[in-house]
Amino acid sequence: MLKTVNILNKRARFDYEIIEKFTAGIVLAGTEIKSIRLGKANITESFCEFSGTELFAINTYIEEYSFGNQFNHKSRSERKLLLNKRELKNLARSVQAKGLTIIPLRLFTNEKGLAKLEIGLCKGKKNYDKRESLKEQDTKRDLDRIKKAFN
Repeated sequence: MLKTVNILNKRARFDYEIIEKFTAGIVLAGTEIKSIRLGKANITESFCEFSGTELFAINTYIEEYSFGNQFNHKSRSERKLLLNKRELKNLARSVQAKGLTIIPLRLFTNEKGLAKLEIGLCKGKKNYDKRESLKEQDTKRDLDRIKKAFN
């Protein structure tokens, strides 16, 4: 088992402009947390949606636990996120009024071994914004190569 799990959603940083970040707890079954601790999860295609006043992570993939029995979990199911009421109201207001989306950015375990999901309030990027970020990455990579050559 991995001591600390850190599963990133790299695609989210490319496709969305992150406005604000929140850390949320996740309601998980026993076999789900065991799979996450083994590092067998994927959040690249997932998003968050409100159902009433509660926030759910949808399309998050957590592989079935290999040693699970008939009580094993479904690999793609809705998972409830745990936030304060004030944070939930703020997120709901932003999503409805401004047309923003909530995207999972990182799935990790804290010091106590609990699974947490870092979510971001995001605004979608246009194609020209994506090209701009690719140019920035290329120039940064070139500068790093030049610095390395001189050292």
